[in-house]
Amino acid sequence: MLGVLAWAVVHHQRSLEIGEALARGDTPLVPAVTLVDFDGRSVSLSDLRGHPVIVNFWASWCVPCREEAPLLEGIWTEYRAKGVIVLGIDTQDLASPARRFLTQFGITYRNLRDPDGDVGRLFGTTGVPETFFVGADGRIRGRFPGEQRGPSVWREAVEGLIAGRVIVP
Repeated sequence: MLGVLAWAVVHHQRSLEIGEALARGDTPLVPAVTLVDFDGRSVSLSDLRGHPVIVNFWASWCVPCREEAPLLEGIWTEYRAKGVIVLGIDTQDLASPARRFLTQFGITYRNLRDPDGDVGRLFGTTGVPETFFVGADGRIRGRFPGEQRGPSVWREAVEGLIAGRVIVP
């Protein structure tokens, strides 16, 4: 029992590290994780180094995610020619409703599965949607905790990410 409690405390502490580092103005490295996309192909976040990456945690049951999805698709369409990668991570969700979500909103950027929410906890997410901005150097430059509706807010964040700045919501 004591071992389980110790594991839980360490795991919880690790999940808080990214948020605390960002609050201090630090830029922590993106966690080294590998997930599977909806076609069964593995994707490692470390393999995306060299590109600015927008990592968006979402779920099909999340109403604000439905409002944010078209904005993310627009950002992907507008900035992919500049090397920006938009990566969705479907978390704590079932595959079938998640696939319907992607089809319904015409999502063309790559999406990965985190069915148990383990990767979301590793990032220290507080809910969905939550978005992290990862620089080409693999460092997390900022996050949007919760839904962001304004296209101008997204463009400003992406331009800052491309320039290597820290993103402040």
